[in-house]
Amino acid sequence: MSAREQILADIRARKPSQGAARPQPYSRAPNADDTVAYFQQRATAAAAQVRVLSGPEEIAASIAEILRARNLPAEVHLPSDAMLKEISWADAPGLSILHTVPNGDDVAINHAPFAIAETGTLVYPASPDRPASWHFRPGLEIAVLAANNIHANLEDILARLASSGGLPSTINLVTGPSRTGDIEQTLELGAHGPKELVILIVPSLGSDGI
Repeated sequence: MSAREQILADIRARKPSQGAARPQPYSRAPNADDTVAYFQQRATAAAAQVRVLSGPEEIAASIAEILRARNLPAEVHLPSDAMLKEISWADAPGLSILHTVPNGDDVAINHAPFAIAETGTLVYPASPDRPASWHFRPGLEIAVLAANNIHANLEDILARLASSGGLPSTINLVTGPSRTGDIEQTLELGAHGPKELVILIVPSLGSDGI
């Protein structure tokens, strides 16, 4: 019997401790047919709010509605992302577009190039057009995501980035709003970033996301 076979035999021979909780069953990564639904489920479980839109033409009006529902000023902070510039902001009359860096009471719009269905995570490769401050500084982050850029797992996204010119210097992974349990073991939202995260999913943004 080899050393490997001996180790496996020893593991199989062991009995679980009395009363020990069984681990949660492994949750499979979704296939290409259900990535949007799976992502929505996982992101919602992480306290993000997800809206599935029919197309990019609904983005501006949806953002205006989100602000009205929270009684927030009709203004949003927009980075210099070329994809966001293609949105028809005139579809939301009265909405002011600011290009200054957001602060804790502000609303920032981001274009999320990729997302992980398995964990409900937004993936932000480093880019001059998508500064990290836009998804760490605002009080409310609204992320725009193309359904065709939702992948089953992180490995698929890394492979796509690697095949498209190499990995960036930094990749920020955002799962739900910022939170911490370090303060008297009480869950607090907004400790290191936005208190709220709203994700708008559209079928396509006409980009490969990179």
